[in-house]
Amino acid sequence: MRLSDFEYSLPSGLIAQYPCQNRGESRLLVLHKSTGVIEHLMFRDIVRFFKNGDLLALNDTKVYKARITGMREGFSGKIEFLVADRLGGGIYNTLARPSRRLSRGTRVAFDGGRINAEVAGRDNGYIQLRFDPEGDLYGMLDKIGSMPLPPYIKRNAELIDESRYQTVYAKKPGAIAAPTAGLHFTRELIDSIGQNGVDVAYLTLHVGYGTFRPVVEEDITRHNMHHEYYEISDETARLINNAKAGRGRVIAVGTTTCRALESASAVKDIGTGATKCLLSNGKDYAGIFIYPGYRFKVIDMLLTNFHLPRTTLLMLVCAFAGREMIIKAYNEAIRHRYRFFSYGDAMLIV
Repeated sequence: MRLSDFEYSLPSGLIAQYPCQNRGESRLLVLHKSTGVIEHLMFRDIVRFFKNGDLLALNDTKVYKARITGMREGFSGKIEFLVADRLGGGIYNTLARPSRRLSRGTRVAFDGGRINAEVAGRDNGYIQLRFDPEGDLYGMLDKIGSMPLPPYIKRNAELIDESRYQTVYAKKPGAIAAPTAGLHFTRELIDSIGQNGVDVAYLTLHVGYGTFRPVVEEDITRHNMHHEYYEISDETARLINNAKAGRGRVIAVGTTTCRALESASAVKDIGTGATKCLLSNGKDYAGIFIYPGYRFKVIDMLLTNFHLPRTTLLMLVCAFAGREMIIKAYNEAIRHRYRFFSYGDAMLIV
């Protein structure tokens, strides 16, 4: 597959800069992958696509305030940092702007000098900062940081983002980007789905900066996929395995949930030519790269937002429904003026 196969033209005015006024009021494009039929609905209509015995899988990661501003010791210019992930020993990978004068040993002050750090090194585009003392990272960032909105949202983070750039079920801090397909759900809607005989299960995958890393290889199979930490509990594994054994459908909310489930699953030969999919519990890193040709083991339906062209997220969606069908659906969404990307509308593939 070529990188240019995952291109489409999007008017910039369709990139959502704010969430819709209320959760659950987004639009919903439904793609029936067996026929290519497309429906245009409201997100609240999603309830009609679930049936007794199905399972809804949600990612309960929580976005932390990863964007902070500091000053290089002895200089007055501001430097913006995105705290990406922890390396240990009080050292964190960060992305800095500007970064050219941040050499090893450079001191950086945050919050008027109340928090300080030192550049421990540079690696693969990251500035490695060692905070002193290490302390509670998330507590520190909660006081001095802001929500790390994606680069296509052309504004600074505001108060509204502290609640709306989180799912209502966000629980475990560790993500620098929201699992955006889940942003549409209200507690009431989740409860309504559960009351129809649908199990609701939670897992955790901490969305990292790699989600936004551009694919630069024209031969996409040469792309080096990022790894993201995930956890699947005993209860979630049990519920999903029961759903698969009982011929229920597993509906993954978002590409992050999909990556965790597919990473933790295996197909077991049970004899006489039959196979069985088993999901494992535990903690690991998802490094799976899903692109057309991949055979899905766990998920039967996928809820997702509309993704940027030439990205691994779009490639995953194309793997699930077929590239031509997805590009056709995206062009249909553009004609109908759907809102795109993180704060945009949703797409259900059934």
